[in-house]
Amino acid sequence: MEGSKVLLAGNLSDNIPAELAGHATIEPSGEFEAGSYTTITLVYTAGFYGIDDSGSIKIVGRFATDQTSPQFDDPAAPGYTTVVASNNAKLEVRYDPKGNVRPWDATLYIKVVNGFMKEGDTITIVYGERSGGSPGMRLQTFCEDTFEFRVLVDAIATYTYVPIPEQPTINIVPGPPETWRAVLPTTHPAGEPFRLSLKGEDRWGNPSDKVSATLRLKATPEIDGLPETVSFAPDAFAHIVEGLTVREPGVYRVEVSDEGDVPLCVSNPLRIVARADGQALHFWGDVHGQSEETIGTNSARQYMEFARDKAFIDVIGHQGNDFQITKEFWADLNALMGEFNAPGRFVTLPGYEWSGNTFLGGDRNVFYMTEDRPIYRSSHALVDDMSDIDTDCGTAAALFEKLIENGEDTVCLAHCGGRYADVKVAHDGRVEKSVEVHSSWGTFEWILHDALEMGYRVGVVCNSDGHKGRPGASYPGSSKFGAIGGLTCFRTPELTRPAIFDCFRKRHHYGTTGNRMILDVTAEFAADGTLYHDDPALGPADGHASRDAVMGDIVQLASGDATLKIHAIGSAPIERIDIFNGLEHVSTHRPYSKDDLGRRVRVIWEGAEYRGRFRQVIWDGSAKFEGNEVERTVPINFFNRDKALDQDGPNELRWRALTTGNYGGFDAWLKDAHVGAIDIRTPVVSETLSISDIGFEDIVFDAGKLGRKLRLFRLPDENPHLEMSLEQDIPLRDEGDNALYVRVTQEDGHQAWSSPIYIFRS
Repeated sequence: MEGSKVLLAGNLSDNIPAELAGHATIEPSGEFEAGSYTTITLVYTAGFYGIDDSGSIKIVGRFATDQTSPQFDDPAAPGYTTVVASNNAKLEVRYDPKGNVRPWDATLYIKVVNGFMKEGDTITIVYGERSGGSPGMRLQTFCEDTFEFRVLVDAIATYTYVPIPEQPTINIVPGPPETWRAVLPTTHPAGEPFRLSLKGEDRWGNPSDKVSATLRLKATPEIDGLPETVSFAPDAFAHIVEGLTVREPGVYRVEVSDEGDVPLCVSNPLRIVARADGQALHFWGDVHGQSEETIGTNSARQYMEFARDKAFIDVIGHQGNDFQITKEFWADLNALMGEFNAPGRFVTLPGYEWSGNTFLGGDRNVFYMTEDRPIYRSSHALVDDMSDIDTDCGTAAALFEKLIENGEDTVCLAHCGGRYADVKVAHDGRVEKSVEVHSSWGTFEWILHDALEMGYRVGVVCNSDGHKGRPGASYPGSSKFGAIGGLTCFRTPELTRPAIFDCFRKRHHYGTTGNRMILDVTAEFAADGTLYHDDPALGPADGHASRDAVMGDIVQLASGDATLKIHAIGSAPIERIDIFNGLEHVSTHRPYSKDDLGRRVRVIWEGAEYRGRFRQVIWDGSAKFEGNEVERTVPINFFNRDKALDQDGPNELRWRALTTGNYGGFDAWLKDAHVGAIDIRTPVVSETLSISDIGFEDIVFDAGKLGRKLRLFRLPDENPHLEMSLEQDIPLRDEGDNALYVRVTQEDGHQAWSSPIYIFRS
């Protein structure tokens, strides 16, 4: 495809024929299990020009790969790599994770520093050389059928590189299933058919096709048409049970167990409702991610197929970096969006990521109602064809103006990835409707706070911004991405593109950290207010009288206060619900009381270093329970298998952990609920406190930067509360907006945020 030229941009040369640059082979080849350790030998054979003194080769990998980085100093450690020239030429070898043009960033650089290579001479690279005790090189933790060891050659020592004609590849495939998933709709009309989707994921979150299992199914309450057992077809990544129905409204779940009745998983909650005109149903989307045509993994077609057939989501968007999208790929991507769009089953949102630097506004997601709309790039940084450069928009403000001036049927979102969006620099509520508070990069409540501080009326979304080819089910693997990719729940009567855009524009949605919780938030008033969907602060807007509002609504209320009503049905037990009025934390509600507390102590670490790319906070540490013993532990949000919680003896824990704005931690069930002390040591916070002081309310040790803190509190030994309803009267401020929203936290570490309800006096 012509669009692949962008992958070769930068310091590559077209002046030397690729067939004269040499060739490379790898051994072994074929299929490898994701995340497995292996040894791979790559032999580069010099071509017609050889390699001159001070010439070099680069062996490069994609940005997203999380395979072991090559190292050359410790023969017993993972990734030990040797590099040898057949003619004994002296070589300089180094590894640089950003040593080449994106997306082929990860670079093994090999330079001839004494001697030269002639045609037929070889350089042999052994990745994961094991003779000194190294376990080998661990391959990337996500699947890719054409994982390349891309070889680039600077034969003439001009520091311009030629790719060899045929690049060596391997096929990275999933391992056997370790975790099971059962997915039901979230809100569904009584009597209408629906389906249950089942899959097994390997230890790194890849859907597995190595399932040879019969699963037992049990619904609570009963679901018509649900079989007692199901078996996966050979080589199948999923099993779909169609034609299920329920006639009685209520909340349903499906329990999945193996043939020996050992529990494997429980589905998300399914709420059956009586069908009514305008009834809001719940549809799940991940509208933000990339494929290999830009900086991601696997093709755009595979990306779409994964979202529909392996993640089981309802709405998908593809957000390639604009400065890497050629005209040809833009046309191909729009064609795919049209091909995969299936109203009522799977909705696609055409669009791209405007990828300007932060001081110019920062990353913005742009979505169009129809295919074949223009792409207004932030730059042509990796696009060689300059014929449409006059359409570029160098700032986010210029982008918004262009979209409005040209009458584009569009919605924009602000997000935090590498170049975080600065909504204080640029924002236009006529097109930018929401901010993204969670993705694979971490959790970013600060972007919502920025918007509220500026008086903007925005909704909340969560997506993955995934680069690993797994939209809708995006796990961090062993990379520095700190979280599971999020999901956005669209509350709308139907699954069509116009309905999803209408939902965006009304902000009738909420976001989660990847779970499928049911969340309803409404405000009720003693007297009529005027309810708006379009922001009346931005121009003329139609309003109507109403005594209630749902998340995302804008209400002018002349007098009186609001009663906020919240109903949450978790995919796991609920730990707490926090209510906010703009930047003010109003209250915390838990489904249990002080009298329910037991021997379980929860330790939480959270936060980020700063807003930019290198926001990781390392929390590697230990906890010693002096004068007490730990009987059981459960880790919270330990997504990376390299990061673990371990117990040393009866009273000491050790862990390796990081956060990127999100949180992690552990639960410890103690032998005695109130005896002894806990001594916690981390690079960020180190404290000692009495076990008896840990109670219902959080004990917080603030460590500054961007929300870095350590929290400790006590929980019941068991928490059965999967559902929680509450209401609270909220006194309203007379000046400015009252932006009422909630954050729900589950025991398993998942969270959800509602879009605010905006209430103002005048």
